Amino acid sequence: MKGREIRKMLREGKLVYSTCATVQAPHWPQLVKQAGVDFVFLDTEHTPISRETLSWMCKVYSSLGIPPVVRLPYPNAFEASKVLDGGAQGIIGPYVETADQVRELAGAVRWQPLKGSRLQEALQNPDCLEPELQSYLEDRNCDRLLIVMIESVAGIENLDEILSVPGLDCVFIGPHDLSCSLGIPEKYSHPKFDVAVRTIFSKAREHNVGAGIHFWEDLDMEIEWSRAGGNLVMHSSDVSLFGSGLKRELEGLRDALEDPRKKDTRKSESQEDKQLVV
Repeated sequence: MKGREIRKMLREGKLVYSTCATVQAPHWPQLVKQAGVDFVFLDTEHTPISRETLSWMCKVYSSLGIPPVVRLPYPNAFEASKVLDGGAQGIIGPYVETADQVRELAGAVRWQPLKGSRLQEALQNPDCLEPELQSYLEDRNCDRLLIVMIESVAGIENLDEILSVPGLDCVFIGPHDLSCSLGIPEKYSHPKFDVAVRTIFSKAREHNVGAGIHFWEDLDMEIEWSRAGGNLVMHSSDVSLFGSGLKRELEGLRDALEDPRKKDTRKSESQEDKQLVV
């Protein structure tokens, strides 16, 4: 699926599926493709992936027809331009709280290669561009996705302004950071958290912008929130899914084999593991 098709689906409220990928093995992208995701989310905020390795990962996923969308370490146009030049087909801006931050990212995603005062003019007034230049920029960048994360109370308070920035395709929630900002760390079933999720989704749909949450803990909650308007299903991560799958199957084997050590191995997911999918 091309980026322009995903962008259209997000804006129309149609379901789009993705997952977070951090594994840097040659055979891994093919396994992700077999899962049937619409695009893959490569994380450089919480994982130490080098610029060269990231570019290689982007090109491999692109060759398989899976648009690679990169989460930046922070919402900055320079960082966005680097990953786009390296082969990314979109970016995710983490912890966005203002419309100005979105506008800066839009400059890199929607108006590249414009820079400097010419870019600032275009961001303030797109009609100032010559028709030929405007057509060129639209054609050149039409497959690039622009997604930002809402992870704080301030982000929710400024959400209408954020969602009004031209060129934004989708917002999605970082649940761990948002729960902490709300003062209820990791209490995802708390009514306060549920209200925040539904508010973000409702406002996004009012602005014809996609919405989702990066979730991994409870499929029923994920399904319920999607039915409440979250059309970007951003499910878990490769590392987390591998860990939980291996743990589940080894527990089954220990039960079947009546291994006396089984009680010692049944430990809850560590905080370190959880941080991989935040």
